[in-house]
Amino acid sequence: MSKKILICDDSGIARKQLARVLPSEWDAQVEFATNGQEAVEFIKAGTVDVLFLDLNMPVMDGYQTLEALQSLTDVPQVIVVSGDVQAQAIARVKALGAVEFLKKPVDGEQLAQVLAQHQLLSKDGDSGLVVEKDAAEDFSLNQCLQEVSNVAMGRAASVLADMLNVFVKLPVPKVNILEVSELQMALTYGAMNNDRCSAVSQGFVGAGIAMEALLIFSDSSFPDMAKLLNVTEDIDSGLEVELQMDISSVLIGPFIKALGDQLNIDFSYSHPVVLGQHIKVSDLINVKRAKWKRTLAVEIVYEVDNYQINCDLMLLFTEDSLPVLQNLLSYLVEED
Repeated sequence: MSKKILICDDSGIARKQLARVLPSEWDAQVEFATNGQEAVEFIKAGTVDVLFLDLNMPVMDGYQTLEALQSLTDVPQVIVVSGDVQAQAIARVKALGAVEFLKKPVDGEQLAQVLAQHQLLSKDGDSGLVVEKDAAEDFSLNQCLQEVSNVAMGRAASVLADMLNVFVKLPVPKVNILEVSELQMALTYGAMNNDRCSAVSQGFVGAGIAMEALLIFSDSSFPDMAKLLNVTEDIDSGLEVELQMDISSVLIGPFIKALGDQLNIDFSYSHPVVLGQHIKVSDLINVKRAKWKRTLAVEIVYEVDNYQINCDLMLLFTEDSLPVLQNLLSYLVEED
């Protein structure tokens, strides 16, 4: 009997990537949802056998979707597909009823093994996979970069979570081409809404791409950062720099490594430097105003669950990098 499959992900790139690696011989019909609320309504309206579910989505995320499904009588087998590979994330979704967790981007062979293991891979004569047309057909540079950043974000958060034994809350990355004045506004009215902040900057180059990673800490984060790193002495200016450098190495390094792996680039990098301590966001922007001018910016806000720690990671690409990025990211949407 043919299976009804629903892929739920806010990223059109991710939906297309996953549909592309489903076994072509699978007797199944594939449809799509862009958030958990859409998925729940779809499941209420008719039978769904398998739900592939992302975690980080607007409107209703993957965790909320799994909780909502518990109140329904006829629910699908749920396979979570996410860039958030934290051990606590995996344990949490399985406790909420997911039968499997697969990391993005999904490997086709591993997926086939999981489907066979759970007796979901039905075959019926000449029947095969039928994929309903997805609403998202044309993909921009911003959408492609958002998806690879989402995967890289999850890798970095997992390293931090393992090191500190915490759970890191992850947002949907924001990608925009900004003038420097708009960048200042994004930081001022975004997650970094405290009066004072401290920042670390590090440059990266490779294969025609140049970017700067900027990690901005709210000043209120330092006491809990010290607590998590088992620092007991009084926090002075020198210790704050050490804390910034320790967290920066964990968040920036793995992020850039995961980004480079997806783009098939080995990035060279400069030494990290402290841009400022206890300064206003406007002063921070002024430090680099002449260099930034106009930039492609990726913004990710990391928050540590149950601690007052938040930091804003900004990737700032030069304008000259855009054509190269466009070419490298085109593989995400190429047809087989």
